[in-house]
Amino acid sequence: MQITLQKSDVLQKSSVKITGSKSESNRLLLLKALYPVFNLENVSNSDDSNLMTNALATSSNIVDIHHAGTAMRFLTAYFSIQEGREVTLTGSKRMKERPIKVLVEALKTLGANITYVENEGFPPLKITGKKLTKNKVSLAANVSSQYISALLLIASKLENGLELTLEGEITSVPYIKMTLSLLNQIGIETSFENNVIKVKPTTNSQQATTLTVESDWSSASYYFSIVAISAIGTEITLSAYKKSSLQGDSALVDIYRHFGVETSFGENTITLKKVRLNVAPLELDLKNAPDIAQTIAVTCFLLGVACNLSGLHTLKIKETDRLVALKTEIEKLGGNVEITNKSLHLKAATSINEMVSIATYNDHRMAMAFAPVALKAPVVIEDAMVVSKSYPTFWEDLKTIGFKIDTK
Repeated sequence: MQITLQKSDVLQKSSVKITGSKSESNRLLLLKALYPVFNLENVSNSDDSNLMTNALATSSNIVDIHHAGTAMRFLTAYFSIQEGREVTLTGSKRMKERPIKVLVEALKTLGANITYVENEGFPPLKITGKKLTKNKVSLAANVSSQYISALLLIASKLENGLELTLEGEITSVPYIKMTLSLLNQIGIETSFENNVIKVKPTTNSQQATTLTVESDWSSASYYFSIVAISAIGTEITLSAYKKSSLQGDSALVDIYRHFGVETSFGENTITLKKVRLNVAPLELDLKNAPDIAQTIAVTCFLLGVACNLSGLHTLKIKETDRLVALKTEIEKLGGNVEITNKSLHLKAATSINEMVSIATYNDHRMAMAFAPVALKAPVVIEDAMVVSKSYPTFWEDLKTIGFKIDTK
């Protein structure tokens, strides 16, 4: 389904409740499968988290996780330790193009039984679960944090725990720390010193508790962008958020101050307010929060601001090659973009083309990052319901704050 966003103005004051973080939800869903004693609240209603839930509950020997990259990584590790169970883990055509060899080789080093069904280094995978007794493995530190988190999430169930050495400069540190913090919250002992992470083995004697998933900061990013592009005095209140967040994308608070957006914290809420118009060119390293690169690039384009974004090497193996996709779609709108394998360089734009049709490439973040274009010009979003991957109610929520949306 494609939708047309008419040129819109948002309400001066509005509020939106956002579902739980997909990143936190998928980690906690896996941990709950390993340690059923605790309960979860405010779990993400995203496609990815629903797929994760269903995959963990199924008794089928074929598990299809479609486009859910997080689920593919986490479940590869999970099924590796399900003793005596044989599973073929597969996904969409794009998922079969996304590399997983780094994780598979690490699990094999620990003793896992995994083979490639089609192409070497890529899903689908045939996994025969077994007890893993080896406890030491090394990974390049600049790989996707999801590979690292996948190993950490099962580590306490390994007979001797896990000692994971990261070689080189670590990227996406907040996501690693999120995983370790969630492990700590359910009573699993961890340490992270220099480039070595240790997780102690544990039993099923975890304390019964209820964990509430914080709302998703990646989803909040689109509202930061909307406020940045809106008139001075525009306010949007979002819930439910914590000041001491585990999510790396909470860096939005500091980043969007550059765009004249001030963030104030209430009790489980944040209020975003546009307080200043003038914006300088932006230089930013996003190695710890690559998922908000699309939002930031589009914000800069719409404000007529040049930007140099680096630390983006993981974007090439997401739902699409996000760097190429950003360049293509921003240039349709009249922008000028240069990319490398790990950076994006945007020149300041002086005008915006109207009624451009934005391709979304099966990528939820492409659809949502380009929605704020409607504050400057009418725009068409192709395959708009791709947003259900992380934020199913996105378009309805935009209507409540003043967006004019036509569907067909």
